[in-house]
Amino acid sequence: MLIIKYPNKILRKKSKKIKHFNKKLKKITKKMFNIMYKNNGIGLSAIQINIKQSIIVIDINKKKKNNKIILINPKIIKKKKYITSKEGCLSIPNKIIKIKRYKYLYIKTYNIYGKKIFLFSKNLLSICIQHEIDHINGKLIIDYEK
Repeated sequence: MLIIKYPNKILRKKSKKIKHFNKKLKKITKKMFNIMYKNNGIGLSAIQINIKQSIIVIDINKKKKNNKIILINPKIIKKKKYITSKEGCLSIPNKIIKIKRYKYLYIKTYNIYGKKIFLFSKNLLSICIQHEIDHINGKLIIDYEK
């Protein structure tokens, strides 16, 4: 399965919330991690592989044990302080954009079993979560260009 590249209109679609937490969801997240690692990424949204569901996988430490994060239907609850960083995107190769994001995030999300969880993040993890949440809302890094 390939990563969808800009300007494909699929990347502008809003993802649908997950309602069923089942084996299919587990297979999707496993496939997403494999694709993300193969493409040397640290985060991937399901929409980037043409699955229009609110699923995000993240591993900012790249393949170190127990650092995989799966976010289902994530929602930002609190955000604090700004940080500016340079971001790239697997769907927009060879493009790096300086973006101002929140340094600290508190989100509500679900795990692959349907259990509601709350997650606090900071720095790179916070930036990655915001980047991927943008994807599930149809927003891309090029939308931040001035």
